[in-house]
Amino acid sequence: MSIRTIKNNLLFWKISAVFTLLLIILGVTYIGIASHVSKKYYNEVHQQLYGDIASHLAQSTKPLKNGKPDTSVTHDIIHSIMVINPSVEVYLLDTTGKIIDFIVPDKAVKSHYVNLYNVKEFIAEKGKKYISGDNPKLPGEESIFSAAPVYENSKITGYVYAVLASEKQKEILAASNNNLLYNLGSIIFLVTLSIAFIVGLITFFLITDSITKIADVVKRFKEGDYSARIEGKAKGNLGLLTSTYNGMADVIVSNIEKISNTDKLRQELVANVSHDLRTPLAIMQGYVETLVIKRNDISGAEKDRYLDIIMDSTKKLSNLVEQLFEYSKLEANEVKPEKEQFLLNELASDISMKYQLLAKEKSVTLQLKSSDNLQTVFADIALTERVIQNLLDNALKFTPEGGCITIQLQTKLQGVEVSIADTGIGIDEVDQAYIFERYNQLSKNEFPKKGMGLGLAIVKKILDLHQIKINVKSVLGEGTTFWFELPVMERINCL
Repeated sequence: MSIRTIKNNLLFWKISAVFTLLLIILGVTYIGIASHVSKKYYNEVHQQLYGDIASHLAQSTKPLKNGKPDTSVTHDIIHSIMVINPSVEVYLLDTTGKIIDFIVPDKAVKSHYVNLYNVKEFIAEKGKKYISGDNPKLPGEESIFSAAPVYENSKITGYVYAVLASEKQKEILAASNNNLLYNLGSIIFLVTLSIAFIVGLITFFLITDSITKIADVVKRFKEGDYSARIEGKAKGNLGLLTSTYNGMADVIVSNIEKISNTDKLRQELVANVSHDLRTPLAIMQGYVETLVIKRNDISGAEKDRYLDIIMDSTKKLSNLVEQLFEYSKLEANEVKPEKEQFLLNELASDISMKYQLLAKEKSVTLQLKSSDNLQTVFADIALTERVIQNLLDNALKFTPEGGCITIQLQTKLQGVEVSIADTGIGIDEVDQAYIFERYNQLSKNEFPKKGMGLGLAIVKKILDLHQIKINVKSVLGEGTTFWFELPVMERINCL
């Protein structure tokens, strides 16, 4: 027997035991209620059948004379009644409820007073309402009774009070009740067990069948079938389990895909880093070895040329490492924009001045055009500067000698638009969808590959942090324009 089968059997017995216990409790409760109701029903019927005994005695025997019991007449008649119905116990009461005479079998009377409130209520209702009263032989217990007033000269001088449920009757009722409880209890117990067994089987099937299906889906998922999902829209706890599992599976699959993509990117990173760092390192190593081997044979001018080449390679290597480190922080969400209010034209002017020298070295014209009265923008000034610098680096990289690069700032409805246009080689329409991906580069024969292709990827990441979209328009052989729009401070306040 498998572990799952054993667990399912344990679940079955637990469910069956709970239902069995519940039904047994209900059965015992039912028996108690049935016993109480049947006893009350018997007493009510008994009172209705013999409720006129007291009235009959009061009218036919005249039990009181001058307010005192006339035993010579009443005892013989009362004895005759008790022979016919031995459960009757007859008492004569005065107008205060005191017992002045009684004819009862067996044991002595223990109480000599009867509460007249119930007696008067019985007389008023003429025996049509179920009412219990005092039992003189059993103080503290109430019994069904019959009562009638005794009149002398049209005046009430006492009462006939007949207890209809004697001790003998109680003994008979107790024996009958025990027999009833035994028979009724046996039947209910057997029916309860049968119902519990049937309900347990049905419940076991419904619950364990769903659990088995869920376990099969989980097993398939564990074995690598990541498309396995629990079908159906069940309600209650199983429905919650279904939705929770399916949601968890979706998250796991998403995480697996992310991990797979991350691993793929890690491999790409290692390959790109190895390739891109190898070139400047190889150049540096080659020229350093040449300087070491031929340090006494090369001229001063040649030595300076070698050192310049080594310095240039060092700068390239430093720039590659800096870009890689910067993108890694952006990818890991370690960079949080610290937005502030600033003038974009001032920032663009400073950047343009820094890049004028580089542009002149490549014989490229760099110009800044700005609209008048530009509004203050709200963004991270350092990250915005980095975006503009990367776009300028990209433009300088692919703009030939005699070309032109234009930085333009202009007011738009939603903010201030920044565009950087060049007259470079342009980007093929097929490549435009991928230029913002990491490590993606445009490599043309006349413009050899430089860097790791992280410049535009860093631009995209920074603008994503600001929830700003970057756009590109390019015509192959004519040039490229990148533009984005920074929100103005007034617009932010309105929102």
